[in-house]
Amino acid sequence: MKQFFALTAAPLLALTMLASEADAQQFSKRKQYNTVGVSLNAMNYFGDITPKPSIPSFRAGATRPNIGLNLTHRFTPRISARASLSYGRITGDDAKAADQNDGDAKYRYNRNMNFRNDIFELAGVGIFDLVENRNNYIKRPDFVPYLFGGVGVIRHNPKGENQTGNIVALQPLRTEGQSSGYSLTQFVIPFGAGARYKLNKSFDIGLELGFRKTFTDYLDDVSTNYVADRSLLGSDDAKYFGWDVTRELAGTYTEAQQANGQRGKSNEKDWYTTLGVSVNYILAPRVRNPKFR
Repeated sequence: MKQFFALTAAPLLALTMLASEADAQQFSKRKQYNTVGVSLNAMNYFGDITPKPSIPSFRAGATRPNIGLNLTHRFTPRISARASLSYGRITGDDAKAADQNDGDAKYRYNRNMNFRNDIFELAGVGIFDLVENRNNYIKRPDFVPYLFGGVGVIRHNPKGENQTGNIVALQPLRTEGQSSGYSLTQFVIPFGAGARYKLNKSFDIGLELGFRKTFTDYLDDVSTNYVADRSLLGSDDAKYFGWDVTRELAGTYTEAQQANGQRGKSNEKDWYTTLGVSVNYILAPRVRNPKFR
């Protein structure tokens, strides 16, 4: 855990150190300001239930909306810090993502898994502008590309549609025979790039692509192998998601083939991304009049 915090704090520390003494002198507190904003994004995930079980692969049809609120404070001509709260959904479906004619995807097509996961994220990131602003907010540049990185925490809860069409939570089913369920609260590392455009004195519009490095392989409830014996799976829902009784009864996937067979790829953690637009309103700093004696 100490190594994790050291790793995630490094980008923020590096950005802070870039604010030199000269910048501080030329960018006084009178020029610092806050912004509040809202964002609307397209959200996707990379994991076991995509066309290829690798990071570059995703299915456009699985895109779902993500909305967010943020508060940003500008410290120096290039450095800002942003706190954000967002909510979005990721989805996956083997029936739509896996090609039954692809030898490498055959096990995923037979797995016939589906999921959706609603994710709440709280994050803090440092922002480094590639175009500096040594003036106040009124004279800020019209167009500013930037990079960002930081740390966040998410609350997630993967669910799936069972054989009767009902949506059920997957973590309590322990579909891979886990002795204890995986945690629904996880740390993430958000990073990415974006650009802001000045609409007028008080408003900016932005475009941003963000990646989330997670430390779990269970955003989709799929990670390792099938259990050795389906009797270890208690409920009908656990057997449906963790064993695929439907294909076994159809004679296309036998019990011997499933027992201890591959269900997922545990060598890669799950990721998710956001791509969208934001509108930010500048909270004009109060100007204090000098006192005369």
